[in-house]
Amino acid sequence: MSKFSAIMHNPNESLEDTDNLRERLHFLQLDEQDCLAIRRIEKYVIRCLPKALDAFYDTVRRTPQTRSFFSSEAQIQKAKQAQLTYWKNIAGANFGLQYANTVRRIGRTHAEIGLEPRWYIGGYALLLANIIADVSNQLAPPAPLLPPKMSFSKLTDSLASLSKAVFLDMDLTISIYIDEAKKLNKEEMSKLDEAIEEERRFVTERFGHIIDALANKNLSHTVDGNFPNTYLPMRDNLNHAISSLCQTLHTISEATESIDNTADEINSAAQDLAQRTERQAASVEKTAAAVEQITATVSSTESRVSEATQFVEECQAITERFGTMIRRASTAMEEIERSAEAVNKITNVISNIATQTNLLALNTGVEAAHAGEAGSGFRVLAQEIRKLANRVGDASEEVKDLINTSQTHVDSGSAIMKDASSAIDTIISSVANIGTHLREISKATSEQASALRDVNGAVVTIDQGTRENAAMVEETSAATSNMAQRTRQLRQLLDGFVLRGQK
Repeated sequence: MSKFSAIMHNPNESLEDTDNLRERLHFLQLDEQDCLAIRRIEKYVIRCLPKALDAFYDTVRRTPQTRSFFSSEAQIQKAKQAQLTYWKNIAGANFGLQYANTVRRIGRTHAEIGLEPRWYIGGYALLLANIIADVSNQLAPPAPLLPPKMSFSKLTDSLASLSKAVFLDMDLTISIYIDEAKKLNKEEMSKLDEAIEEERRFVTERFGHIIDALANKNLSHTVDGNFPNTYLPMRDNLNHAISSLCQTLHTISEATESIDNTADEINSAAQDLAQRTERQAASVEKTAAAVEQITATVSSTESRVSEATQFVEECQAITERFGTMIRRASTAMEEIERSAEAVNKITNVISNIATQTNLLALNTGVEAAHAGEAGSGFRVLAQEIRKLANRVGDASEEVKDLINTSQTHVDSGSAIMKDASSAIDTIISSVANIGTHLREISKATSEQASALRDVNGAVVTIDQGTRENAAMVEETSAATSNMAQRTRQLRQLLDGFVLRGQK
């Protein structure tokens, strides 16, 4: 007997046409010894399962992606109870045909509800981690110096064999999930192809009828009835396009009739225009002669104003030079006035020096008198100094009188120069204003002359244009006849369309 036969309990039974359990057991090297190792910790695993499942389903509740697979708390409790029974079989190392069929059913269920393998693998990782930790704690020594309940080597063998069993379960479940998902996708794609083909035939038939009518110039039909949501915008847009085209063709038909009527009116108006154009040409010729005469008169006035402007500009230049000379004289008078003030200050200083010198001579005479016979020479010197000081004082007074008299004349001359400067400034300003006015007049006259020349040119152009208009009237009449003919052809084309509401 094979070493895997005892695991499968009945080696002669066959699995349902998919996963080969025997090959998987062989690859994982999960034999009877491993099953015995798992059964050694069976009671410890079963004891920790409720707590491990509680922790796992708490994580499921907190994760929106996994919580969405359960519609109620009762459904979660039902799944937890099923998981408890299922894990008891794993803890008992029962890997026979019944186990394989149970795994198949679980894999199909996961494929139907869309539970991705990542959530299945993650859940098994959480459960296995809690089971290993809890079983290890249960078999740990009760006290530091006491022996463990199970040797370390047996515990590691049991946990390693349990991990193999868990991965075997994940392998089978995920393989079945993938196979079932492929089948479901294939069925859904087949159904989708059939639906698309049916939808294509329906849409082609409904839209093809309208397009065929459009090709035959029949716009009286619309796309009615129910359509898939994808084609509703297309249906509405096509109906709107047909409606807009009908309105456009109605408008063109009405416009064509109006153009036909208008063409006759334009032809009649063109003949009236030819007669008015001839009369206008005669009036324009008379106007051109009058404008030419006015232009000659304005040109002569412009020449005279230019000469007057030039004369005023020369007067303004001479007046400005005279004003400059007066301002220079006024400036010189101001300088003389400032010089007189400076001389007056110097004279005051000399007068003060004379007074001080006189006092010094007096003091010298007093000291010479005290000196007696020895100071006779100083008395003579003091008398001479006093005489000199008196002459300097008299001369200083005379200079001061002369300066005061000069100051009066300078003030009078300065006032006169200021009045003259103000008057010449007024004259300069007036001459400048006259020049400005003359320049404005010259500018206006020049503009008038230029405008009259433009008018004269425009009149000549109008005269030429009037003659050309007379020729164009004949061309317009011919074009109007051609337009009427084209309008009739357009109306014949429009009569070929069948429009909505048209009898």
